[in-house]
Amino acid sequence: MDSRVSPLPSTAAIADVQASADSRRIAIDKVGIKDIRHPVKIKDRSGHEQHTVASFNMFVYLPHHFKGTHMSRFVAILNGHEDEIGVGTFKQMLSEMAERLESEAGHIEMRFPFFIKKHAPITGVPSLMDYEVTLIGEITDGKPHMSIKVVVPVTSLCPCSKEISAYGAHNQRAHITVQARTRGFLWIEELIEMVEAEASCELFGLLKRPDEKYVTERAYDNPKFVEDTVRDVARRLNDDERISAYVVEAENFESIHNHSAYALIEREKEAAIT
Repeated sequence: MDSRVSPLPSTAAIADVQASADSRRIAIDKVGIKDIRHPVKIKDRSGHEQHTVASFNMFVYLPHHFKGTHMSRFVAILNGHEDEIGVGTFKQMLSEMAERLESEAGHIEMRFPFFIKKHAPITGVPSLMDYEVTLIGEITDGKPHMSIKVVVPVTSLCPCSKEISAYGAHNQRAHITVQARTRGFLWIEELIEMVEAEASCELFGLLKRPDEKYVTERAYDNPKFVEDTVRDVARRLNDDERISAYVVEAENFESIHNHSAYALIEREKEAAIT
């Protein structure tokens, strides 16, 4: 061996600083990694698999007596599943993370674009609509809880504007966001459809002139404030036994103001008023 080249140090000699003691006696509720991207496969209601890329947030609880967590283990968990990551393996990853990081609590978020083929309401022309979907898993003392979050773009039309104007009414694109904790299987498409049914009108990727006439008049005949929207979506969520808790938000990106209109309802189903 060339005497000028130092041998690589043994891994046994490398100090594990993260596992060292910390004297401040302050626990950390969430520590981990954010916005790491990884390929995933998502099965849709038609039986097909969508191959997409998800952004992951992965956190664990850190007791007060540890200085830090082992960040590389989060990445190792993702890469250990390779291309198998999907809805079915999500809960398994959650348990694996808590075990490998030796933590009593863990949290994973998997955010990805989800595509639905929709047909225009009159001509039937097909096109894809994309939605932002997030799977959220939390585990405490070995008990996992799963929820799903969807951001659904829709059209909203103002009831007040329609009432006071001699003709027309201001309308705009809006986002309705629902995060639902589930206790039974729920297709992503089902949750999106619940939301779209309560908008002034749903959106489509492609519209011909007859379709544009329809969606314009549909919104005009179905005006809603943000207050109306969150209440109507909440009523649908209250009626679905597969949903145990939810947060529903509506944000209208106002076309006549330089601000948004916003409303939120958060409920545990046992306390929900139908």
